[in-house]
Amino acid sequence: MNRILIVTAVEAEAEAVRRGLPEGPHGVDVLVGGVGSAQAAAATSRALALDSALDSAGYEAVLSVGIGGAFAGKAELGELLLARRVVAADLGADSPEGFLSVDSLGFGSSTLDGGRVPGLEAVVGTILTVNTATGTDERAAELMERHPTAVGEAMEGYGVASAAALAELPFAEVRAVSNLVGKRDRDAWRLDLAFAALTAAVLPIAEGLEAC
Repeated sequence: MNRILIVTAVEAEAEAVRRGLPEGPHGVDVLVGGVGSAQAAAATSRALALDSALDSAGYEAVLSVGIGGAFAGKAELGELLLARRVVAADLGADSPEGFLSVDSLGFGSSTLDGGRVPGLEAVVGTILTVNTATGTDERAAELMERHPTAVGEAMEGYGVASAAALAELPFAEVRAVSNLVGKRDRDAWRLDLAFAALTAAVLPIAEGLEAC
């Protein structure tokens, strides 16, 4: 049986994932890694190192799974997003001429590849990792201008992807859309739809990765 590590940010996401897991042995471990890219990277790396120290069969893949925002016109509330690539959208420097990515500064890469999940119905594109969730339409427009292939944003994907890359493990990011990226309006969020979508997606994710 393939073993898969699913990393969520908070317990509510983890609970939604666990509800979708079958009874009995399934090979999926769920880790609550914390909010933000740095916390997610540290928690994921620790989990992978501890697993390796146990001399177990090891994980076959690592996933960042949770809720997130979708850019207007790219996906609807309750739909799933799958990352073709993840981008640390605010990793860089500000300047009078605008944002300078870490790539343009020559300090590394802000982009990591995502993976396929066969059988999962999702909107595929770039998912941005941000340290501050977007709360204005102006910020959403700026991000879309810099990343026209972006379908959504979240806060942990790049961190989990970095840990998976260091461990030389396949990575994927799946997000259920709870809100649209733009002006912050919690009354318009649909957490119920997003959590239900996560629960429904867990089995196809596990089965799809086992088939790879």
